[in-house]
Parts: sequence; structure tokens; C-alpha cells
Amino acid sequence: MHGIEPTRRPTGPAGPGGRSLGVAVVDPVPIFRDGLAALVHRSQGLHWAGQAASHHAALQLCEQVKPDVVVLDSALDPNCHLTKLLNAGDPALIIVTLIRDTNRTQQYLATAIAAGAHAIVPRSIDSRRLAEAIRRAHTERRYIDPALAALTARPKRSTVPKGDLAHDSPPGPRGGMPLSRREYQVLQLVAEGLENSAIAKLLFLSVETVRTHVKSILRKLSARDRTHAVTIAFRGGILVARAEDGHVPVTADTTALPGQR
Repeated sequence: MHGIEPTRRPTGPAGPGGRSLGVAVVDPVPIFRDGLAALVHRSQGLHWAGQAASHHAALQLCEQVKPDVVVLDSALDPNCHLTKLLNAGDPALIIVTLIRDTNRTQQYLATAIAAGAHAIVPRSIDSRRLAEAIRRAHTERRYIDPALAALTARPKRSTVPKGDLAHDSPPGPRGGMPLSRREYQVLQLVAEGLENSAIAKLLFLSVETVRTHVKSILRKLSARDRTHAVTIAFRGGILVARAEDGHVPVTADTTALPGQR
């Protein structure tokens, strides 16, 4: 759907390159999202494109607003499924992953890069360095914070050819993400307890289309019913429990985006 270069709307003050970058944040902690919003607002060449606190909200945000850059908390994406879906949905999108201490491993970094992350930085990074990482990731399409550089070196016992990071990632259920982007959104909403009619309204689909997606999910996961599918998804790492808080998913901050939906 978004295989072609999307149209971006520079709405903030332009940076040295003459173009303002729209930055969105995907993080479960409200105060952290607010802090990143403040950072973006005061950084030259960046403007605020919205926020999300869950996978479903992140996918909706990127579909509707089309930010240039997404800053993603690694705790929300321990298996890098969301990174893969965001990258596949919009190849022009730059993904900056904030690495928590629990994900600060060579294996996770290799998996994130293979999934499509363009920048890897510690979640504890200071604001000046994060703004610079965002700009460099957009310009160079690759940025590794010096504090994490050692972890991106290939293990000595690895037999994988150089440059092929895709094989460093641990195999997921049935070799990876078995669901399509839309099926993944539907399954997330099923896990939140929504019925087909409510899912249809949220995703602007017909109820029949949602039923078709649910049937496909059950088939792909070899699940008996919806509850069994959710259980399999959590056990297999396809779905991830919300990290740190249960805040209601947030979509675009429309007050900061006049004229956009």
C-alpha cells in the first residue's frame, strides 16, 4: 500500500538541509512521550508528528500521518515484529530504536537491524545526541550510537557471511511473523477484548472483512478459537504485553498537526 515514496508535509521550521522532519514516538510511558515531544519541538529541523503507546496505535499513526521518523522503545518490540511491519508498510520511514538495558545484547541489536531499524541508541541517551541521531539516521539511513557499537560486532563463532545480518535474528514462530500487517492489527484488538463490530469501526473495515481476517489468523496460528489464538500469539512473541503501564493507546497528536487527519 505504501510501497511508493509517500508525500511528507514539512510543518516545522526547516533545518540546515532546508526540510523539517516529522518525528513520531512509540513508547508506553506517557511522561517519556511528553519529554520526547518537548525535545522535538525545541530542535531545529524537527517537528512533532504524533505519538502512540501500542503496536496497533503505532501502525495507525504511520498509516494516517506518515512521519519521516519513528522513535521506538525496544520494550514494545522485543521480537522486532513491529519494526518489520513498519518498515514493510513504508520503506521511506526511518526507525530509531531506543535500547533498554534488558535488550542491550548483541543478538537483539542484530535482530533489530535485520528487521529494518535504521538507528540504534540507548534509551538513556541525552537529548542533544538523540536529536543528532535522528538527523543522521535520516541522512545516512544508518546510525549506531558509539555506546552500542561494540555490540554490533559479529560474534567470533558466527558462520554467517559478512553483511548478512538477517540470519542473526532468532527464528520466530514458523520462521518469523506469520501474519500480515492487517491481521496483526486485528489480532491485537482481539487481544484487547474487542468484538468484530468494534474492530471493524476502528480499522474502517466491514464486519465481514474482519471475520475473514480472524479466520485467516486462526488458520495461520493453528488456533481453535480467538482466545487460543491470543494465547499462542503471546507465547510465541507475536503479541507483547504492554510495558510499564496500561495507558490507553494514543494516536496522532492532532493539535500539533494542523490540517492533517
